[in-house]
Formats: sequence, structure tokens, C-alpha cells
Amino acid sequence: MDPSGALLVAGTTSDAGKSALVAGVCRWLRRRGVSVAPFKAQNMSNNSVVTVDGGEIGRAQAMQAHACGLEPSVAFNPVLLKPGSDRTSQVVVRGRADGHVSALSYRTRTAALLEVVTDTLAELRSRFDVVVCEGAGSPAEINLRATDLANMGLAQAADLPVVVVGDIDRGGVLAHLFGTVAVLDPADQARIAGFVINKFRGDPALLAPGLEQLRALTGRPTLGVVPWSDRLWLDAEDSLSAVADGVLGRPAPPLGEQWLRVAVVRLPRISNATDAEALACEPGVAVRYVTEPSRILDADVVVLPGSKATVSDLAWLRATGLADAIAAHAAENKPVLGICGGYQMLGRRITDPGVEVPEGADVAGLGLLDLEIAFDREKHLGTPTGTAFGVPVRGYEIHHGRVVRSGDAQLLDGEGSDAGAVLGTHWHGLLENDAFRRLLLARLAEQSGRTGFRPAPDTSFAAERTAQLDLLADLVERHLDTAALEHVISHGAPVDLPVLATGLAESRR
Repeated sequence: MDPSGALLVAGTTSDAGKSALVAGVCRWLRRRGVSVAPFKAQNMSNNSVVTVDGGEIGRAQAMQAHACGLEPSVAFNPVLLKPGSDRTSQVVVRGRADGHVSALSYRTRTAALLEVVTDTLAELRSRFDVVVCEGAGSPAEINLRATDLANMGLAQAADLPVVVVGDIDRGGVLAHLFGTVAVLDPADQARIAGFVINKFRGDPALLAPGLEQLRALTGRPTLGVVPWSDRLWLDAEDSLSAVADGVLGRPAPPLGEQWLRVAVVRLPRISNATDAEALACEPGVAVRYVTEPSRILDADVVVLPGSKATVSDLAWLRATGLADAIAAHAAENKPVLGICGGYQMLGRRITDPGVEVPEGADVAGLGLLDLEIAFDREKHLGTPTGTAFGVPVRGYEIHHGRVVRSGDAQLLDGEGSDAGAVLGTHWHGLLENDAFRRLLLARLAEQSGRTGFRPAPDTSFAAERTAQLDLLADLVERHLDTAALEHVISHGAPVDLPVLATGLAESRR
């Protein structure tokens, strides 16, 4: 019988595997014919997409929507925080930018935002059999509990059972799981129904005694142990999950005689780093995130990606010597591709009346494109379609910068710049268009002197993404106690769960 209800997947830490587990559970339910939707009350990420209803949400929730067979919607992520510095973030509410906050000032808004997220979740639950919610960070951040609207605050407000996932690859996962429960108030503890271990490598028999002891200590079962898989790498929530200088993904060997080496500059406030993932799906294309100039010398192609803080990241390029390395690369007629904020940096000038920099700024760009940019206070969001290199393309736009002058040929019909070796566009997702990507790779290989590289004729980025979602569902089905998981979704946490008496709850009173 198909389940009905909801579940919150929390994590012992950030990047513990919440997003992947939610996607896997959603895909598993979808394959069983269950009407299911994802939900993340509050996300903090500069990796975002534009939805069909014209708003902006976290990239992970778009991926989870695809797992459910749905188009991304602002309902799946009603609050998105986009960090522009270590202390401030832009707030996106129901898909639209709604001011900037500091960590402290944000607390004054959480009461109103909790109403937004609970109303949105209630509406989703009225439309779908199951809603699988993703927490944010960790519920063990008890210093934030009073204003929490993504973890136990949401669980209490919306009457949700909670499963906690921990990443064993970090070490100490049993302590993490125990401690996450132990620091919570009794009412919050009562909602923790069980645990999931993520990224396990080795013999499960060696872990089993620890799981038995964890159950004895907490009264809660481990619902499954998900093995490590190096095939899971698409749609990462944060580019920091990819090691700098390591090859992104698992590229197949080249079809021709040579590899094409792509260096993606990992800016301090990089946004939509996932634009490079489509290149990394191609046989013979080695994509690396780089943070220092010598790696530019080793590259055939340089990609300057998007940024949430274009002006300050441009200053960082100059301070690190990367700006000079990129200019030298272009001077040798080797290709450079700029996307969104990276595109803006390649121009002659950027004028900011106070959008990114409160006091305003008028700065010189890298001067590799005949382009001038001015920032508008209103963010431009769109899902455009067009033609590039003679083939149809689609993408999405999220930017404050507006082109006020361009002297180069256009990369697309009506958009972007093509100055030969240096290219740029405001469009994210452009590289996900298979036919365009093949033509672009052929051109980049020729410009970089990699005449032995041959683009694959049949790589489908959409198929690669679907395969990863199915792999996540396979892992859920094979390695989780799905009957127990279904019972939690349908009936909530057991009512007789023990309270771990640590004295912490009493000390907070």
C-alpha cells in the first residue's frame, strides 16, 4: 500500500548526505507510483535555478524535483539565503529577492518566515501523498534552536518525524548521531525516529556491533547503511564538495588521441558552479576547480563561472595573480569562457550603484571583452530560449548586472559575447544543451591546439542526471529498511522513544 505522510531528513553536519538521501527517497517513492514532492524550508546556497513559475530556488531542490518527476517550483524551497560575504546574505522569499540580512538581523525575520514555510508545506501536503523534507545544517546547533525554521522548529510546527543521516567518511559518526539526539530538548528528541549511515566503505559486519550499541544507547534503530559510490557527483550543493585540482566526476577516456583540460576558477563566492558539470560528463574532458595561477598554465580552456560577489571576487582574481594568468592564457589565443558574473568580469568596466558594494563601486574589468556592465537593484530572473551556433538552446538567468554596451559579436541570438578566443554569456545551463556543447567543444579544442580531441556524438546530460537519480533510488531500495521507513512516513515516530538525560536541556532553562 502506498504511504501517505511526510518525513524530515536531518543531518549531523552540513554535507552529511541530506540532499542525496531526500532525492533517493523521492525517486524510490516515485518509481513505486507514489505522488511525492521535495521540500526545504530554508536553504543557504549560491547554487540556484530559476523555476517555471519565475522564481529562484536552491539547486538541490530542483534536482529533487526531477527525482519526483516534477518541474522545479518555488514551493519546494520557500526561503533561500545567498551569501554575499562571510556576514551577510541576500534573502529570497518565495522565489524573489527580499533584502539582505546579517546572521543576527535574520533572527528578527524568522517568526514571519516560519509562517511562510509552514503554510507552503501544508499546501504541498494537500497536493501530494508524501512530502520529503530536507533539514539545513544540523539540528544539534542548539544555539540557533529558538529561531530555527528548517530542522526541529519545522518538525514541531508541522508535526514531522525525523530521520538523522550521518557521514561515516568524516569519522566519529556514531558519536555524531548519539550527540545530535542527546543535545535536544525532550520534545525534539521524541521526533527522532531513527538514523541512516552514509558513505560507508568496508565490511558491514564490522559496523554492526556499533549500530546495536547505538540502538541500546538511544532506543532508535539505524534504518540503513548507504555505501560509498564514486558515481554520485552531479548537482553538488556546494563546489567545496569537489576537491580543488582533482578531476570532477569520472570522465571516460577520450574518443580521440588527446584530452581537453578545463580549469574552472573556484571563486570565493562562486555561484552555480554546476555549470561545469555538463563538460565533465564528456569523454576525454578533464574538468578541475582551480584556485591558483599555475593551474591556468596547465589548462587548455579556462572557465570563469558565476559569482554572488562579482566586484570582490574580481579583486580576489587580481590579488591572487589569477587575473594575470587568465589574461596571458587569452593572449595566446587559448579559449576563455565566462558565465554570468564571470562574463561580467571579462568586460572593460563594472558599475555598481550599491547592489553588491554598499558604498558603490566603479571598477575596471579584465578587459578581454569589449563590454560594459551596470548593476540594477532589481534582480533579473528568466528562462530564455534561443539559438547558438545554429542550434536551439535554452538556459536560465539570475543576475543584477545589465549590459550597457557591447562591441563584440554575440554568442547567442541577442545575448552574450564572442570575441574569438574569449566568450561569455549571462545564461546558466547553456552547456547542458547537448548539440551546442558538442559544437563548442570542437571549437575550444581547435583553439587550444588539441586537434587530437574528438567530441562524443551521443553524450546526453539529461540522461546522466536521470541515471544518478535512479542510482540514488537503487541505494535506498537495496540498503535501507524501506518497510520501516514507510512506517515512519505514514505513522510518525514511535510514541515510546526514550529521552536521553544529559542535563543539557535542564541547563538551558
